Amino acid sequence: MPKFAANLTMMFNEHDFPNRFAAAAKAGFEAVEFLFPYDYSPADVGKWVKENNLINVLFNLPPGDWAAGERGIAALPGREAEFRAGVTKAIEYALELGTPQLHMMAGLIPPNSNLALHHKTYLKNMKYAAQALAQHNLNLLLEPINTRDMPGYFLSTQAQAHELRLESGEPNVKVQMDFYHAQIMEGDLVETFKKYFEGIGHTQIASVPKRNEPDDGEVNYPYLYQLLDEMGYTGWVGCEYRPRGKTEDGLAWFKKAK
Repeated sequence: MPKFAANLTMMFNEHDFPNRFAAAAKAGFEAVEFLFPYDYSPADVGKWVKENNLINVLFNLPPGDWAAGERGIAALPGREAEFRAGVTKAIEYALELGTPQLHMMAGLIPPNSNLALHHKTYLKNMKYAAQALAQHNLNLLLEPINTRDMPGYFLSTQAQAHELRLESGEPNVKVQMDFYHAQIMEGDLVETFKKYFEGIGHTQIASVPKRNEPDDGEVNYPYLYQLLDEMGYTGWVGCEYRPRGKTEDGLAWFKKAK
């Protein structure tokens, strides 16, 4: 059975962020992920991870002005200096937390943009980040995000992400396969996972279409868990879903899958 990591940005919201680590550990999770740790010091977040005997498997590079609606800056021309500063900051946190991989958000692209320029900018920033992370034995992750939830996002399909991964030529660049996003954009999850298996560094789950617990909707997750085992997937499965109610009350799927 795959290893599950609680996403503390979306789960355990009954608690403030510092207390979500203890709540996840109490619920039986051995690992956690989250979008951003930057509201707190590296030492504080590292303490919450370590004192609860957890592994932090993933967080994102700084995304620009999140409150203003930005969703990453890697594909945005003119933001290269800010992006590089964000890479340095993220590495500082990763080393303190023991995090093995970081996700680089691409950003929102205005209509009628010069896609070739955005592509060139994204690839240049990807190579810079990958090489900086490689100095610390860290992986860089790319994640396609569906255009229904995030219209205008630069990266939306597994095919596009893996083409960019290969184009970068950087061995520590991997792709996240969030089955929720992939189902909405592409479907054919089993064959897609098999096709790109060697380049997948992380997976995530949520029900489709509502993005709740992975126990209903149109995706048969027990079947996918079996596939991950059969394929020899050794990474973590991030639980990036919105609980229908109190997080602890919706964990029957997790207890059954463990």
